[in-house]
Amino acid sequence: MRARVARLRHHASVEDVNYQIPRGLDRALFLKLAACDWIAERRNLLITGAAGLGKSWLACALGHKVVGKTSPFSIPAFPRLFAIWPSRTAMRVPSGSCARSLAAKLLILDDWGPEALTPEQARDLLEIVEDRYDKGSLIITSQFPSIAGTT
Repeated sequence: MRARVARLRHHASVEDVNYQIPRGLDRALFLKLAACDWIAERRNLLITGAAGLGKSWLACALGHKVVGKTSPFSIPAFPRLFAIWPSRTAMRVPSGSCARSLAAKLLILDDWGPEALTPEQARDLLEIVEDRYDKGSLIITSQFPSIAGTT
């Protein structure tokens, strides 16, 4: 039931990850992430890389690991986020998919970056991240290179 509600797009498993594929995946780190301690700590994860490397699959593998412990919620493609998440100016009481995503211990936002956000969408995204602060974790996948450590 939880897996169906989560809407994970791939039937991926942490046990099936192929570490031989040249994608720069650190096996020890990924297995540590699969323990899900970071979710209990309400931390976030950004998975970046070129198209076709399996970012979405890896996010779903982690999501399936979480399904046994709590209820994740996945947005299968980032542009759909704004179709289910009403603009902050219009939203008073969240309902449906929006409410489930707020309540989820893990929210997966897949494929961020191919389409530019409007200024309103950028503000809404910031609100979503702020709403989840210290309430739940995020996994965001993106083709954008990681910007960690830059100013």
